[in-house]
Amino acid sequence: MTRTKAIAVIAAVLGLVAIGALVIRGQQGCGNETEASGCTRVLFIGNSYTYVNDLPAMFAQLAQSGGHRVETGMVAVGGSTLGEHAASAATAAKLTSARWDLVVLQEQSQIPSVDQLRQSEMYPAARRLADTIYRHGGRPIFFLTWAHRDGWPENGLPDYASMQSAIDQGYLTIAAEEQAAVAPVGVAWASVLSQSHPALWQDDGSHPTTAGTYLAACVFYATVFHQSPRGLAYHADLSAADAAILQTVAADTVLDDPGKWGSAALRPASWTGDASQPAPDSTRGSSPIGQSASRRTHT
Repeated sequence: MTRTKAIAVIAAVLGLVAIGALVIRGQQGCGNETEASGCTRVLFIGNSYTYVNDLPAMFAQLAQSGGHRVETGMVAVGGSTLGEHAASAATAAKLTSARWDLVVLQEQSQIPSVDQLRQSEMYPAARRLADTIYRHGGRPIFFLTWAHRDGWPENGLPDYASMQSAIDQGYLTIAAEEQAAVAPVGVAWASVLSQSHPALWQDDGSHPTTAGTYLAACVFYATVFHQSPRGLAYHADLSAADAAILQTVAADTVLDDPGKWGSAALRPASWTGDASQPAPDSTRGSSPIGQSASRRTHT
């Protein structure tokens, strides 16, 4: 990519992230109980892809429906990048305000699809945030997002499929480096599009409908608890038929090959050792939730 084109790409991205309000929110569920009490604390860091339709709250409702106790928090700014979060006092304060078992990292929607932006913006910020998360005893999860409905033609991504492929690569690369799990929402999104489905994008071709956020919540449920969301009674405001489609796709995406996403290493606090809830893959070198998390440090 030439310097001129790189500047144009960055300018386009920054133009989209210039507006938006800070959202800091939490759902209490663990109280003052200890980390071994069977409650899982999850903090979501991102932007409007996270706060539109309140993904953390929807995930918490699904967890409750499945018999899991969770506490969620959110720091989200419209259009925000991980770089902005890494430099934000508000994000730092939320990260250290509680013992978060898991911290979800969601990058601005376009940055992961362009290699130069990944290298200059996404990856340095992701490393800084992951370092902080690990130092405080938590584990990062990368929120692999969906592509724009019409791609990003101005930057060589002429359609949805090409942009989604680039986003997948962007997230999977940094997750592997950080020995972190991935919630493959964008991968599940692509699978839903291949069948009869409820609308996932709003009219802007970017932000999620309720069905899109519900799909994301189901993917996070399967990723965090290593259990299928099929049959859960909580449907948001979707029909039972639409909810069932999204539950099934989320379960198939995550659980058919959990090692691909690193989710097998995320043992929730509510995991009891029952055979129906598989234990994490101990060969990955990752620590289960509730124990000291560690991975290689950056030099």
